[in-house]
Amino acid sequence: MIDLVNISVPNAAGYALLGYLVVFLGLVMLMLVIFLMGRIMTRKKAAPAPAPAAAAPAAAPAAPPVKADPAPGTAGEFKLYDTDPRAAAMCMAIVADTLGKPLNELRFISIREVKEDEV
Repeated sequence: MIDLVNISVPNAAGYALLGYLVVFLGLVMLMLVIFLMGRIMTRKKAAPAPAPAAAAPAAAPAAPPVKADPAPGTAGEFKLYDTDPRAAAMCMAIVADTLGKPLNELRFISIREVKEDEV
C-alpha cells in the first residue's frame, strides 16, 4: 500500500511526471484525431464532380450577375423588420452618437422593433 501522506520528494516528482505524461499523450492523441478528421473532410470536399457527357456543344458560360458596389462611405445594406425607415435612421444616429463613431464606420445588419408584449 502506498502512503500518500508521508511521500518522499522523488516519489512525488515521479507521480507528477507520470500525470503530466498521461495528459500530454492524451492531448497528442486528440490532436492526431482532429488532424485526421480534417484531412478526411477536406478530401471529401475536394473530390471533383464527374464531368457530364459532351451531349451539347460547348456554349459560352453565362456571365455572373454584377452586384452594384455600395456608395463610398456606406456600410452596405441592412434589413428592416416591422420598422419604418425614419425610426431606423433615428436609432442608427443614436447608436453612432452614443459610441462616438461616425455612422459610416458602423455596420448595421438588421433593425427590428420590439413590441411591449414581446419583452
